[in-house]
Amino acid sequence: MARHEDVLIALRQIIRATDLYSRKLSKVSGLTSPQLLIMQAISAHGEITMGDLANEVSLSQATITTILDRLEKRELVERKRGEQDKRRVYAHLTPAGDDIIDQAPTPLQDEFIERFDRLEDWEQSLILSSLQRVAAMMNAGDIDASPVLDLGAIDRAQPAVDMSSRREREANSFSKTDQK
Repeated sequence: MARHEDVLIALRQIIRATDLYSRKLSKVSGLTSPQLLIMQAISAHGEITMGDLANEVSLSQATITTILDRLEKRELVERKRGEQDKRRVYAHLTPAGDDIIDQAPTPLQDEFIERFDRLEDWEQSLILSSLQRVAAMMNAGDIDASPVLDLGAIDRAQPAVDMSSRREREANSFSKTDQK
């Protein structure tokens, strides 16, 4: 087998593992990875402002607001204005949100981070530079991303499950960019 085929297989395995985790998370908790990440951050702080939450999970405040809107509709999160400073809005979990957090599987990136942290510094640097190079080779170096192993848009309602139509949409968008 050619070396490039081994690389493509490894990339596909990473994508597949991420997809399988997203499906499992959705089935068990009805959440997406970003929703779980946000709920875990809120749980860790008890209550947190939108700005602090955005910084904590490396997402924009607009994305946080969109995700919190969905979580609020499901009565998993509540937002309230500050007692002393009415301009500040705090998010906290509802009892139903606490229950979901208790039942949800460990985020995929947590397991990865735990294993990555056990590697020697040189090995971590090698992996990082290799993945940055791969991202650049796939014209993905400038794509905005958060440190969440998940497929699809960060602020979507549920994980993408129809991968064939997704691939078709992506192929069409790539061909349109190539024509420009």
